[in-house]
Amino acid sequence: MIISPEIIDDIKFKNPIEDVISSYVNLKRAGSNYNGLCPFHSEKTPSFTVFPSTQSFYCFGCGAGGDAITFVMRTENLDYLSALRVLASRCGVTIPENDVLTTGKKEVGRQRILEMNKEAAKFFHNCLLDEKLGAPGRKYLMNERKLSMAVINHFGLGYAPNNFFMLHDHLKKLGYTDDEMVVGFLCGKNDRGIYDYYRNRVIFPIIDIVGNVIAFGGRVLDDSKPKYLNTSDTPAFKKSKNLFALNFAKNHCEKQLVLCEGYMDVIALHAAGIENAVATLGTAITPEQARIFSRYTKKVIISYDSDEAGQRAADKAFKLLQEVGVDVKILKMKDAKDPDEYIKKFGASSFRSVIDDSKSKFEFECEKILTKYNILNTDEKVKAGHEICIAIASYPSEIEREIYCQKMSKVLDIPKESIKRDVLSIIKRRSREAKRNEETELYRKSSGIGDRVNPSSAEFLKANKIEEAILGLMQLYPSHLKLAIEKMKTEDFVTPLCKKIFKKIKECYEKTGKFDIAFIEENFNVDEISRITKMMAERQRLATNGEDVLLELISSLSKEKEISKDEDTVDSILDAIKKKKK
Repeated sequence: MIISPEIIDDIKFKNPIEDVISSYVNLKRAGSNYNGLCPFHSEKTPSFTVFPSTQSFYCFGCGAGGDAITFVMRTENLDYLSALRVLASRCGVTIPENDVLTTGKKEVGRQRILEMNKEAAKFFHNCLLDEKLGAPGRKYLMNERKLSMAVINHFGLGYAPNNFFMLHDHLKKLGYTDDEMVVGFLCGKNDRGIYDYYRNRVIFPIIDIVGNVIAFGGRVLDDSKPKYLNTSDTPAFKKSKNLFALNFAKNHCEKQLVLCEGYMDVIALHAAGIENAVATLGTAITPEQARIFSRYTKKVIISYDSDEAGQRAADKAFKLLQEVGVDVKILKMKDAKDPDEYIKKFGASSFRSVIDDSKSKFEFECEKILTKYNILNTDEKVKAGHEICIAIASYPSEIEREIYCQKMSKVLDIPKESIKRDVLSIIKRRSREAKRNEETELYRKSSGIGDRVNPSSAEFLKANKIEEAILGLMQLYPSHLKLAIEKMKTEDFVTPLCKKIFKKIKECYEKTGKFDIAFIEENFNVDEISRITKMMAERQRLATNGEDVLLELISSLSKEKEISKDEDTVDSILDAIKKKKK
């Protein structure tokens, strides 16, 4: 889809980037720009910069960048057209249907998937309510899980009959194609044809914070595998960027959120009046989900299963949530493996008391270590002390470390100063390792090794740096844009990515008489857009960006390309000699 430049201009003019981003990020003015903590990676020192002069943003920490449209694409997990529509709605601009042109590329869009998911959710819910068809699903939910019909309706739960074609045939009648059903992960396709993914399963619709059905989870009712079947990533859904029941919990999370392991735990808590519970979607918590928590609350109680897998997942959740500045505690349940079982046994009031008694990360870690070792035995006491020192060393606050050293000195009956010395030794060793890793990573980046966005940069290191500087200057100044287009051809560029960027910028200029990254965004993925923005951001930090600099860069690129040609010729001659000898 292509939107006319005039409409895009209007949408961007009425959505200043600093206004859009400040609704997600706490921005502070820094000269003519704004700084804040990046919403796309975990950091404690702001490296995320918003440039009002160029209506762009760039994070010097993780490399994310772009304009207001790219920002909405990244934060809301939207495609280009959907992000434009969000911004259009935000400022009251209407995108006329006749202004949306088809490029001829056949794609299944996000909006189409959302509409189809809504119909599928209705289908599954109606099947559950059907007296004969839904009997197995109702038996599981109402008899075994003890859910009321009010709770079932509240979460829109459903049932997928044990039939290979019912949902497919239903959606087909509504005008949805086989391709749309496959892309939306509602149907699969094999040599024998198309078939329903969800069969003989209780269905849990996954709903985003604005009420769209974005995906489904299905629990099997027999011994089939897998036990849970969850929607894979689609144009409407990324499992790493969503949480089950956040659409309800967001209204009750000011004080804290409760993180559960599964759908039924969340539903059981909500049914018991604890409506600030959410769950990840079939996977361990991701950095993106941790950042979602940080947007909605300052405290998270982890309520994972008490088995070994649950405790490993809790360890990971602790780490990721602390990295984004969230206060984390873990809930310890006795005589029950999960919240659902606990509430059935002891009631909601007792579970609230367990929440209030939840432990800090340090208490949780030390309890695990002290359970593992017999500290009355000297050798085991040494091992326990070493592990506890490692745990204490992971806390950046000197005050916290001092308090924990004092506590553990009493528990282990070891002088506090001995524990402190070991902790400091571990911190110094980790600091040396981090520095070595940082130096290695800097070398990799400067030499282009592992550059997934522009793989050719390592092969043409100098040429690529010159190309990026030229493209950065073209974005910064209209006069430089005009001059570069007059002086250069697409073929003058060496690396495929820079060649494509120049070509699209040139096409944009020839059509509109100017350049805006929004006019070409649809031709690049978000990582490529970030790289384009980086080129401009890097030039903005330099004091010398005059016309003479641009001309010198153009001349240098021409010389560099000649060197590349000569090297290619030499390689060809050497290859020919080798073949002749053979």
